[in-house]
This record gives sequence, structure tokens and C-alpha cells, in this order.
Amino acid sequence: MDGADTARRRPTITDVARLAGVSPQTVSRYLRFKGGLKPATLERVEKAIRELDYRPNLVARSMRTRKTGRLAILMPAMAFNPSRMLAGAGATAQDAGFFVDVVSAGGGVRARSDRLLELADSGQYEGILSLAPVLPAVESKLHQRTTVVISADFDDEMRGIGQLADATPLVRMIEHLAALGHSRFLHVAGDAQFASARARKQSYLETVERLGVESVGVFDGDWSGESGIEAIRSLPSHARPTAVIAANDLVAAGVVRGARERGWDVPGDLSVTGWDNAGVGQFMTPSLTTVDVELEQLGSTAMAKLIAGLRDSAPETREGSLFRIIWRESTAEPPATGRLSRRR
Repeated sequence: MDGADTARRRPTITDVARLAGVSPQTVSRYLRFKGGLKPATLERVEKAIRELDYRPNLVARSMRTRKTGRLAILMPAMAFNPSRMLAGAGATAQDAGFFVDVVSAGGGVRARSDRLLELADSGQYEGILSLAPVLPAVESKLHQRTTVVISADFDDEMRGIGQLADATPLVRMIEHLAALGHSRFLHVAGDAQFASARARKQSYLETVERLGVESVGVFDGDWSGESGIEAIRSLPSHARPTAVIAANDLVAAGVVRGARERGWDVPGDLSVTGWDNAGVGQFMTPSLTTVDVELEQLGSTAMAKLIAGLRDSAPETREGSLFRIIWRESTAEPPATGRLSRRR
């Protein structure tokens, strides 16, 4: 069969194998899981797939193998934007040859648990990734139905726990600013219902004490820009910080606004840090020092764990932190004492 014939019909695994110079079993193995193939073989198979624009026929595969080739991601209906985490999970699933459905479950943990059991019993999905916990009694039943991975990074209200509550970057930012000469700090905290907010507040207090620098206070905020503005407005003139560690980028933007209302220059009079690397931060004036959270990596790792469970293999270990500090224009050396005293 020549190339013109192949172009007129949907290419098959046999066509890919012929073009790559390997067996159909090798191509099938590649589509199931790339591990164990030699790099040269991987390259030939991938090149053949691209040239033929090959796409697996999931209906035929399902009839042949009794596997659907589909995975589900279950997430509660909530306000937080999960797009980056879903993008990482989806890309990993696609690379492994799976299609992904995102399923939203309203209500509390009971409703979410019932929905998870419904999905597991539907026969539509080979595996399910749940981004929030379910009832322990339900979790214990799931292994009898299908492969399920429940993320350990969010609590029942989709508030970050585990890795996402790690406050190490906040410690590193305070240490860096102290090394620049900053000696008076303020922390505008997030909502105390969040483990991440509590961890950052505790780490802030411990770090300023360890470094021997002064804390002019902790303002208990709520992740909003308004709390950043109010934190600066409420400062008495005799308790001025030279650096503010804000709970997130929105709070930091409020801090910058509040500083300008008081005639303080950022970073000339006041250095400000945020968290989350919100897109607008790099376009602020000044651009905002922040912490980037690798949510794509988090989603990818969770999905890789699910796929490894389906294939009875060990998930790939991924080294490195989820966090990266991005130093921008909103942080600098502290102002001279004389200049600071002239500002209100």
C-alpha cells in the first residue's frame, strides 16, 4: 500500500509500525506507556506518528481491550481558578494516550463522595483523579471499583494544604531583604482558615525573631486588595515598616496603593512582596516581587500517579520545589533613616 492509499484512509498502528521500522506491538506499547523503549525507537515512532497524523481509535481500542481510554478529574464547584493545575494534569494524560473529562460536583463532601462512587461505577473511566477529599468510608470502597487517586494538596474546601502550605519561600524573602538592610517588617496575612495563611504567619514570626529584626505587626487580612490598603492606612506614623510581606499578589497590590496614599514610594520607601505570580504583577508599576507556584507540575504529578496506578508501575519522581521566587522592581534596599523620618 503506497502513501496515497494511506492518506485516503485513517492510518493504523500497522502503518505507523511500517514507517517507523518497528513491530505493531512496539507501537502499541508506546501508546500505552513510553517507558522501557530505547530513545532511538521512541524518536522513530514519534516521527512516524507525526508524519501520518495518527490518532488512536478509542472506540475500537475499547471494544478490543475493554478499556475506555478515558480518565475523569473530579473537582468541587468553588471560586478558586484551577486552570493551571488542570492544564498540567490534562497534558500528562494526553501524553499517555488518554482523554480527560472534568466533572464538577456541587454540595459538600457527602455529595462529592456520592458523585465519585457514581463515576467509579459508570464503567466510563479507567481512572479518576479527585482534587478534594471524600468520606473515608467511601475512599475505602473505591479500590474495588476502579483506580482512584485523591489529591493530598487540598482540604474539603479546596484550601491548599500539604506542599501548598509550605512557607519556605516567605522565609527566603525575609532573609534576602534583611541581608539588604531591612530591619522593620510588616506581614499582611491571608484568611486564617487556610493552612497556607497560618503557616506563612507562623514562619514570618519565627523568622523575624531568629534574624533579630523588628516586626511592626501582623495584619490579619482576607486575601483581598482591600486588606492590603487597610493594613497600610492603619499603621501609626511611629510604626513604619521598610518591607511588607503580603499574603498574595492582590494583597500586595493593595499595599502599594495604600503606600501611595501616604506618600510612600515603592520601593524607595517601602519594599513589597506578594505570592502567586498573578499575571498582572509583572505589569504593575513597579513590577511585583512574588512567588510562582508550579500548579501545572502539581496537576501533572497527581495525574502521573493515577496513570502509574493503572499500569501497575511506579510514578516518575520529580525533583525540585513547587515554588520559585521572582525578584522584581517592588523590592530594593531600605531607605536611609533621614529620608524615612520625613515621610508621614
